[in-house]
Amino acid sequence: MVQQADKKEQSVLRNIDWWTVLIYIALLSFGWISVCGASYSYGETDIFSLSTRSGMQIVWIVTSIMLGLFILLLDARFYDTFAFVIFGLFLLLLFATIFNPHSIKGSRSWLVLGPLRLQPAEFAKFATALAQAKLMSAYGYDIRQWRHFAAALLVILLPMVCIVLQRETGSALVYLAFFLMFYREGMPGSILFTGVAMVVYFVVGIRYAEVFIGGSTASLGEFAVLLLVQLFSIGMVWVYCNHRVAVRILLLCVGVTLLSYLLSLIPFLSILTSYLVYVQIGLLVVLLGWLVWEGLGSRLRNYYFIALFAVGSAGFYYGADFIMQNVMEPHQRSRINVLLGLDEDLRGAGYNVHQSEIAIGSGGLEGKGFLNGTQTKLKFVPEQDTDFIFCTVGEEEGFLGSAGVLLLFLALILRLIWLSERQPSTFGRVYGYSVLSIFLFHVFINVGMVLGLTPVIGIPLPFFSYGGSSLWGFTFLLFIFLRLDASRHLRI
Repeated sequence: MVQQADKKEQSVLRNIDWWTVLIYIALLSFGWISVCGASYSYGETDIFSLSTRSGMQIVWIVTSIMLGLFILLLDARFYDTFAFVIFGLFLLLLFATIFNPHSIKGSRSWLVLGPLRLQPAEFAKFATALAQAKLMSAYGYDIRQWRHFAAALLVILLPMVCIVLQRETGSALVYLAFFLMFYREGMPGSILFTGVAMVVYFVVGIRYAEVFIGGSTASLGEFAVLLLVQLFSIGMVWVYCNHRVAVRILLLCVGVTLLSYLLSLIPFLSILTSYLVYVQIGLLVVLLGWLVWEGLGSRLRNYYFIALFAVGSAGFYYGADFIMQNVMEPHQRSRINVLLGLDEDLRGAGYNVHQSEIAIGSGGLEGKGFLNGTQTKLKFVPEQDTDFIFCTVGEEEGFLGSAGVLLLFLALILRLIWLSERQPSTFGRVYGYSVLSIFLFHVFINVGMVLGLTPVIGIPLPFFSYGGSSLWGFTFLLFIFLRLDASRHLRI
């Protein structure tokens, strides 16, 4: 038995993907350098002291490596066998954290254990990925069946709801990354398209809500969204139903829209401008009726699904507008307005992003050098060693250093795709794509918000942002997958 165990350990070490491990070590190293630069204050003499953030980050890095080694020593069957148990335990922990009496920066997502603070939401990511892998690898599972897809949605909605109740909306949004894995596993592309369409409706509708057509009371944002709903629906008819029907509906919608707009340009008919939105609402009703009629005539269910998409699109737009105006807190509305360019507010909601852009821009091509950044040393950028850590990279390492870091993340993502595709089991492949989806979401949103391209939702940059919870959570995600990959040729 001892010899068999030794052989198994040797097989794991021999089969582990060392390229991914090297990328992991490189990211940890650059991350520590960035934490040093972001947390360093003029006059400090020992960046390795445990009283400094850079010193404590070494502790988190060392413990993360030890956790990674421990994960590799466990039998790969452990993660498959106890996937639901692990998910259930972390779900209970997330639920218990809702009633946590400790509030940090308005969030109740932290457990305070003496000097140690842990954020269960960071660890729930790998637990959710394991549960998804276990569910979707079950015999007969088919994500294209609605009841199976609903079960997968439930697995990500449960932790999301708990995290939102902890007032940590940014961490909850990370779970939307699982839709990329769903798409790889066979989720219809129309669902992914629907998600993208919702984002377009929200941005266009809110951005141009206060822009009026021709000085009338007709909102350009509402007009544009209703027109987009029609065009998107017609495009789906073209793809999934009948080309001729799509052309007929397109001619009707575009023709009536152009005619009503041209008529409104006539001086004595200018009053029609105020009714352009109502024309679009009427066209949408006609479109729905046409879709239902075609569905009854052809007995093709796709027409009903497209009609449901159109109704849902309109409902989403008006619902989002109501939530924006009546449910969201003022600071949340302010952040969205700043992102969409409606407000500048350089001293309020836009302050963080504005200062981070200054820091990155001041780095130039080659940067100011290690510990020589002025914006970060003078603490102009809030949260510069956590959520806005990438601005330190831009200031001290410049464009070349920033590009190098992004290339490292790109190498990690591409490597994870390659490893996921070579998995012989559905469990390993689903878990692998879940991991790379979460990493991709974190990198894209974090770097985007530092550059002012995405909303400021407060999520860490993997292996860079200061803190033990995020570093341990990402280590769990990555090394469990490396352990599964190392055993892909073994009979377990």
